[in-house]
Amino acid sequence: MLNLVLVHPQIPNNTGAIGRLCVNAGTSLHLIKPIGFDIDEKAVRRAGLDYWDKLDLHVWENLEEFFESNPKAKEGHFATTKTQKPYFEAEFQEDDYIFFGSETKGIPSEVLEAYPDQCITIPMTAQGRSLNLAISTGIILYEAIKQNYTSFKEAQ
Repeated sequence: MLNLVLVHPQIPNNTGAIGRLCVNAGTSLHLIKPIGFDIDEKAVRRAGLDYWDKLDLHVWENLEEFFESNPKAKEGHFATTKTQKPYFEAEFQEDDYIFFGSETKGIPSEVLEAYPDQCITIPMTAQGRSLNLAISTGIILYEAIKQNYTSFKEAQ
């Protein structure tokens, strides 16, 4: 099972939409505190519709606790605009962790600096600086599913 990790998410509607995506993709969602909203908030549930109760959700107090409990996560993929490696050149495994940062700050720089070879990006024109977080998670998650489609089909 793939794992999406949101580090310090700020916008409840994005997290709700990502939760819905995770349910439909058979993916776990990990939220790393601090979170910019209450996860019981109406906006999260509205964006996630009736999927929120089906979500394999894990909430962590901080990155240290998360990495201690999930040592394989250190082999994950870190989505950022601060690299040149396109996401489609990454080799995803069926139990990988794919990290995304907050809508306002991205993944903390100390994390990106610790795992430079695992940083990936979505190519964009020079006119844009970033994509919406929910859209970005969908793009990269479905590339990981494409690369592991046999396992994905078997898990359904």
